[in-house]
Amino acid sequence: MATLHIDTELFKLKNSLQEMWLLVDKQLTKAQIAFMEYDKAIAREILSREKMVNALELKIDQECENFIARNNPVAIDLRLALAYIKINNNLERIGDFAEGIAEFVLRNMSEKLPQEFAEKLRIEEMFNGVSEMFTLAKESLHEENSAKAEKIFGLDNLVDEINHRSNPIITEEMKKHPEKIEEYLYLNAVIRKLERMGDRCNNIAEEIVFYLDAKILKHNKSV
Repeated sequence: MATLHIDTELFKLKNSLQEMWLLVDKQLTKAQIAFMEYDKAIAREILSREKMVNALELKIDQECENFIARNNPVAIDLRLALAYIKINNNLERIGDFAEGIAEFVLRNMSEKLPQEFAEKLRIEEMFNGVSEMFTLAKESLHEENSAKAEKIFGLDNLVDEINHRSNPIITEEMKKHPEKIEEYLYLNAVIRKLERMGDRCNNIAEEIVFYLDAKILKHNKSV
């Protein structure tokens, strides 16, 4: 009977976290559209939903804490509850970064990025890489597939590489357009936000592997 009760509560937690996944996924998708298309209306939609993300994070944290306090879970059930708490936090941070990109579009962006400049920066590739990481994380947890989660680590390397190569490209563009120096400084911050989104997806993958395989990958240099 106790096992059935725990399974029921874990199912409710899973549904709450799934709601968070879907909400943040929409924020991430809209951030890409708002930035790539210079769409201020979409950017405003992102800002209007940010309070929902924050409220849901607090709700899920509370539900996880209550589950642990009431059931004193052990082994895989405990690992799952702990993983949910950390995944929830990382999802909320990804939502924050999407909000930051929306703020850039509304307050600091003067026009759609010139195509040649955007291609040099590989910024759409960076957005797509983060989006693929996010999707893999969601699928790997749903399917309980740690091998799929570990694919995220390779994609994170690609996102990091694009980030590292962006500084000289932006500096060169600043020299060509000194009137846009401030805007391009903020653009550099957007690229950094995308890199941090990748890091958060990486964190989620580590938590999934921890839950499924009881392996701690954090700070593991071989990953």
